[in-house]
Amino acid sequence: MKISAFTFLRNAQRLHFPFAESIRSALPLVDEFVIALGPCDDDTEARIRAIGDPKIRIIPTAWNENLDGTWKVKGFIYGQQKTIALFNCTGDWALYLEGDELLHEDDLPRIRAAMERHLGDRKVEALYFRYLHFYGNQNTVANSPRWYRREVRAVRNNIPIWGPKGLFFSVVTGYKRMRYPRAAFADATIYHYGWIRSEEQFNEKWKGTFRHFTHKPYQHTAYAEIDPQVLQPFAGTHPKAVQDWLPPAEGLFRANPDHVLTRRERKNRFMMVIEKWTGLDTSRKHFKKVDG
Repeated sequence: MKISAFTFLRNAQRLHFPFAESIRSALPLVDEFVIALGPCDDDTEARIRAIGDPKIRIIPTAWNENLDGTWKVKGFIYGQQKTIALFNCTGDWALYLEGDELLHEDDLPRIRAAMERHLGDRKVEALYFRYLHFYGNQNTVANSPRWYRREVRAVRNNIPIWGPKGLFFSVVTGYKRMRYPRAAFADATIYHYGWIRSEEQFNEKWKGTFRHFTHKPYQHTAYAEIDPQVLQPFAGTHPKAVQDWLPPAEGLFRANPDHVLTRRERKNRFMMVIEKWTGLDTSRKHFKKVDG
């Protein structure tokens, strides 16, 4: 069994992604790591090459900045770049990590075991992972229906599958027909660090990517302006690969106690009550769960 990993990057150093740490977290598991690298005006490529691992393969890409209308603002350009990297993978499985996502070294044997277990099972087209979204600092996670709790991050590499957007995958089943992949649990976690850069760094990153999602004017993001009920303490350990990157912090991140809930947050609170009463997970899923 051969395992590929893949991602796409552009100006990841300037936008404060832990991208080198992300790559290093997967290298012990995979046989190759394919990176679709867009035009950069920073040291992203130099830092990738400094890792010095022959498993890494860089694919230089261009970014189509001429997309019109809704295609331009729905994250489609990220789907293009993700798919370029995927289509250059040669493994039986292709593991996708975004530039601020890491694997824990303790999970690597379980990921490999899941891939081996499902390699011959054609009804399993992908593997989904649980998520930890760190928010504000390394001691705090955001957990609610709004924050996706599970997502596909490994796909079978011998079926017609692609990424129409940055987040999820679609299986092509015929002319003008697509669906979410059938996925089994990888028994592993994705550690997502996109929301623990400094607030200044986060807004620099978001301003650099905002135009690919919406035509609306950019609004400054203040970490403290969040529903306090979604914040929970993190009691586990972080991946070794990210230890030196993590900003120092003590205690739980504190939201503004006078924060006024938005309409979306009020809806989110209602769904949290439903979850508490029923035990259901109402967060959105871009896959169909199957028993392996």
